[in-house]
Amino acid sequence: MLWVYVPRGTSLDRIAVTSDADVPDSAVWFDLVNPAHEEDKLVERKVGVAVPTREEMQEIEVTSRLYVENGARYMTATLMCQSDTDTPKTTPVTFIISGHRLITVIVGNKLARNCSPTVTGESVLMDLLDAVIDRAADILERIGSEVDLISHDIFEPEGGRADRSRSYNEILKAIGKKGDLASKVRESLVSIGRLLLYLANEADSMRWAKESRAQLRGMQRDVHSLSDHAFYLSNKIQFLLDAMLGVVTIEQNNIIKIFSVAAVALMPPTLIASIYGMNFKHMPELDWTLGYPVAIALMLLAAALPYFFFKWKKWL
Repeated sequence: MLWVYVPRGTSLDRIAVTSDADVPDSAVWFDLVNPAHEEDKLVERKVGVAVPTREEMQEIEVTSRLYVENGARYMTATLMCQSDTDTPKTTPVTFIISGHRLITVIVGNKLARNCSPTVTGESVLMDLLDAVIDRAADILERIGSEVDLISHDIFEPEGGRADRSRSYNEILKAIGKKGDLASKVRESLVSIGRLLLYLANEADSMRWAKESRAQLRGMQRDVHSLSDHAFYLSNKIQFLLDAMLGVVTIEQNNIIKIFSVAAVALMPPTLIASIYGMNFKHMPELDWTLGYPVAIALMLLAAALPYFFFKWKKWL
């Protein structure tokens, strides 16, 4: 799908373009979303630059993501998508600046509602990047609040033992999801930071105004602070994972301890029962009238003494 954005007063009009349609000369933004081969060729004829393929966009080398070719500046960043679902993903997005026109490849947007009458591709690019950074900040804020809830569930659990066992499984899944989302946000921020650094180095050759350069520096500071916050959240998620595993281990140790104490407590009565179950001929207690109740009492006493001893030692 190919969309072009044309200035109309203080806004940008979004126009769908087919492969055989005429592209307006005043278009400042070409937005390619999963473009077909014909749409790539149409943009290449209109703007005079080559549109990278999906395979080229997925290259991870910096020289393959940030470069100049035929006067056009190619910048590929890894951005978040589907962050509100259970399967968040990252996707490469390419920004191309050529002749004060912007070309974006594989990116959905909700921008361009208001703009300056002198809008250019560079200003649209800055608005896009600013929106992407704001979106990353919103995702990190949501992760932070959800991680606080997970921390409460771990250290201040509610309900009985069975309920806690079920909640532990849910907590581990939630921790895994938040860790995966935080790592994807960090990956996206690192990619955006490299793109902004490249733009800052190219600002002189592109003759950007001081206001645009100041906005660029501000976005660099925002990305740096968000990267630090994402790193903090990643560390906190790792701490919660370790704490969760520690809590589960303690629960398991308590269960094993109960079985161990029960086994030790039952050993003396088992010994007594084994002795009197031998049925030897010359066992005087066999002919004793009180032999049976005395044996039962001995077994109960032998079971009670280890229990109270463990309680006194505070092993239980």
